[in-house]
Amino acid sequence: MKKFLSLLKNHNAWRQNCVNLIASENVMSPFCESLYVSDLMHRYAEGLPFERYYQGLKYVDEIESLAEEKFKEHFGANFVDIRPISGTSANMAVFSALAERGDPILTLGIQGGSHVSHEKAGAAGILGFKSFDLGFDGESMMIDLEKSEKKIIEIKPKFIVIGGSVILFPQPVKELRKICDQVGAKIIYDAAHVFGLITAGFFQNPLEEGVDIITSSTHKTFPGPQGGIILGNIEKDLQRKIQGKVFPGVLSNHHLHRIPPLYFALEEMEQFGKDYVSQILKNSKALAKELNNLGFAVLGKEKGWTESHQVVVNVEKQGRGDFVAKKLEEANIILNKNIIPKDSKNPENPTGIRLGVQEMTRYGMKEEEMKKIAELIKKVILDKEDIEIIKDEVIEFRKKFQEINYCLKEN
Repeated sequence: MKKFLSLLKNHNAWRQNCVNLIASENVMSPFCESLYVSDLMHRYAEGLPFERYYQGLKYVDEIESLAEEKFKEHFGANFVDIRPISGTSANMAVFSALAERGDPILTLGIQGGSHVSHEKAGAAGILGFKSFDLGFDGESMMIDLEKSEKKIIEIKPKFIVIGGSVILFPQPVKELRKICDQVGAKIIYDAAHVFGLITAGFFQNPLEEGVDIITSSTHKTFPGPQGGIILGNIEKDLQRKIQGKVFPGVLSNHHLHRIPPLYFALEEMEQFGKDYVSQILKNSKALAKELNNLGFAVLGKEKGWTESHQVVVNVEKQGRGDFVAKKLEEANIILNKNIIPKDSKNPENPTGIRLGVQEMTRYGMKEEEMKKIAELIKKVILDKEDIEIIKDEVIEFRKKFQEINYCLKEN
């Protein structure tokens, strides 16, 4: 028992001494964290509000309904389901509502940045779909509309999925909408990584531009509890079908203790999101530019490297992604190896790394700190300086950034 508790204590202390650049992570505010632990964590609420299979939920029904209405109002959506417990379970529910086993779908493909749940190895494969790749331009890091149009017209997919794990620039939703309408294909926008940017009114508004459904997680650029969400402006029959796929389709209980911090994470984004996301975008640009200036091959250069929280770098010359990520971890700089368009589909040792600035931005870092982070990365990877010395430098640097910003304060 002591060893277990010691490991947990060590982890918490260590991560407070790290520069975290994992693009799929963030931290909740202390206020939202305080709401995470409640009696709700012990309860079950199978079904929809006011249509439950269990008793004891008269307050839960109201809480869940208020949260759904808040998201509907904010996004101008006629349908919201906050029950998925991850972005993947949100995708599973929506995918299975829109297509049957053997149906064709089109995604960006792993090299184009799609999430594994879009692919044969993940949810799409489990559901038995025939998955094909849209056209993707690895130089611009953008969807190739000409190639994509040919594939959509030829394959006639039940739906296409855009967005996913690597998304540097807004997607060409309006153009894809016109193409998909020719074959009756739905458009799903997996906004897991950019949901916070969208929430704050940056990046793009997928629903206004023509997507049918947004799926997302709620803990990346949107700084809420780990979980998933589905939003859309869709007909009632499809709404009910998706709801049925959520429960009893892909989950039973939906982890009720997520809902209060989810509600207030949206409140925080409504109050502080524009300042927070504006700084995220400044920081990602600053980090990408400085890495480029220091000699790294940052992708997306012709379009200004990035318009999201992410920065993607080709580190083939520096030892490939696995080596670089592990070496930086030794210096308390945390990021992940990542497939990039030039790679094969084998994810074990790709040539890229992916960085995200959203968590460090929430801890108060700005452009000058991004330049410092780029310099630290250079010292480790290009200059091959002593890891222990750089680790000490990282720890000292991180000491100044321990307070979470852009958030509600506890009463």
